Amino acid sequence: MAGRIRTILEMIKFEHSVFALPFALTGALLAARVTRHGWPTLRQILWIVVAMVAARSAAMTLNRIADLRYDKANPRTKMRALATGALSVQFAWGFLLAAVAVFFAAAWQLNLLALELAPLALLILFFYSYTKRFTSWSHVFLGFALGISPAAAWIAITGSLNWHMVILCAAVTLWVGGFDVLYACQDVEFDKGAGLFSVPKRFGIANALRIARLMHVGVVALLSWLALSFGLPWPAWVGIVVVAALLAYEHSLVKANDLSKLNAAFFTVNGYISMLFLLFWGVAAALWRV
Repeated sequence: MAGRIRTILEMIKFEHSVFALPFALTGALLAARVTRHGWPTLRQILWIVVAMVAARSAAMTLNRIADLRYDKANPRTKMRALATGALSVQFAWGFLLAAVAVFFAAAWQLNLLALELAPLALLILFFYSYTKRFTSWSHVFLGFALGISPAAAWIAITGSLNWHMVILCAAVTLWVGGFDVLYACQDVEFDKGAGLFSVPKRFGIANALRIARLMHVGVVALLSWLALSFGLPWPAWVGIVVVAALLAYEHSLVKANDLSKLNAAFFTVNGYISMLFLLFWGVAAALWRV
């Protein structure tokens, strides 16, 4: 039983939930501070986390189902659970439907607008799985799929949306899109043979690295705009400096002629970025006189 659970968690890359969840929680903190001069309730935080994990689990499962033939052919992914038969496609569909049901239940527990927008959120998440078949900018679609999380959390807290969250959504979109461009560099040759699209395939690895850097410069600029527009205190600015430093370190690990440290850049550094962002902006929210 424990082995099967580990296989399921590997299929959906459960540990990657750390990437978007801290940004969603930041959105929830800012929403409660702005609108109530208080904090989200534990009940709200619980259902936001449940909704986020369920939606992401459903999206990752569909991605694995949709990409099954590519996963089987790609040396980097041929050991994934569905590709090896460790989990059946039928099981994956059942798991996906269960995750969707949990997501709708969580949205229902939050508020009416969250429930009404739940189908749109899933449509955005599911659409990403097919974008690599027709556009080199699928990385941006992935970024947007995760980038809507702060706006979703704001809606979960307030039952409405604020334009400030569009800035944070854009920052997360560029952050995720940028590191996905880096990650796609290792699949250039496979994408060429399979007829798939990506920024590294279209522009070459060296130019793809430059594009990812520009996207991450945009992240720092957008976070600065958000902190300024909210009038956040100094810990928010320290958080931006930390994010910028970690992004610079991430890019220093990846060279056009040396992708050996790509996994360290992708998994370790981005995990630190999201968690430290939540920490510093959480402290800023606590000190914030709204």
